[in-house]
Amino acid sequence: MKKFVVKKRHTIRKGQVAEIFALLKEQIGEGAALFSADTIEILETSTDLAFYLVNKKPVLMEYGGWVFPTLKGAIERPFPQRRISVDAGAIPYVVNGADVMRPGITRVTSDVRAHAPVLVVDERHQKPLAIGLALFDATQIEQSAAGKMCKNVHYVGDEIWNVEL
Repeated sequence: MKKFVVKKRHTIRKGQVAEIFALLKEQIGEGAALFSADTIEILETSTDLAFYLVNKKPVLMEYGGWVFPTLKGAIERPFPQRRISVDAGAIPYVVNGADVMRPGITRVTSDVRAHAPVLVVDERHQKPLAIGLALFDATQIEQSAAGKMCKNVHYVGDEIWNVEL
């Protein structure tokens, strides 16, 4: 992800909130209810990335036409949908921004779809490590033996993680 600069921050209207939560519900289903709040602000950036501040915390992001929780949002408000679990050997690579390769994947939830965002978690504690973009559906990932299965979009310690308000 390229560098971004925060351009604007403002509260969004209720109609816009409904649109955002409809997009979020497409991605994580009923888990979207965990992210509701009275006031939601948008943080517009110099790129096609935008953050949604729920209770003044950047817990949602919009990127490439989809809305999905940020890593901080996934840690603060855990949801069980759209997960790819990786083994301990893959963790150091994933948290440094590497894409997720098939040998490191131990489990994939059945709702993972190609070209849709996923939450990459460690297999032991289910702790969020990265937000990725699945390159294949869950069944294709499970049937594969090798190769890149998920593009890393946002990981611990990256520019999104370190965004300051």
